[in-house]
Amino acid sequence: MIVVRNCFVAKPGMGSKLAAQIKEAAAASGMTNARVLTDLTGEFNRVILEYEGANIGEFEARMKDYATNPILREKMKGYTDLWVTGSRELLQIV
Repeated sequence: MIVVRNCFVAKPGMGSKLAAQIKEAAAASGMTNARVLTDLTGEFNRVILEYEGANIGEFEARMKDYATNPILREKMKGYTDLWVTGSRELLQIV
């Protein structure tokens, strides 16, 4: 099992909008085990999409779906205007 974390630092005042958009897109894509997290400490305006996958292959399939799924692409339209920087972590559950 792996944990995937997509971490964003939103522009000031855009954290809640980004979190809502990511949460809606995750639901539309059928990500039943996804959760959206926001900061309590650390960097301000931080929004994280976290989900579990069986393996790296499942992650790759999800990335391909993101690139080709028109419904998901529509849900994520304009999200890049809401954040300043981001990163992705792939972690193995032991």
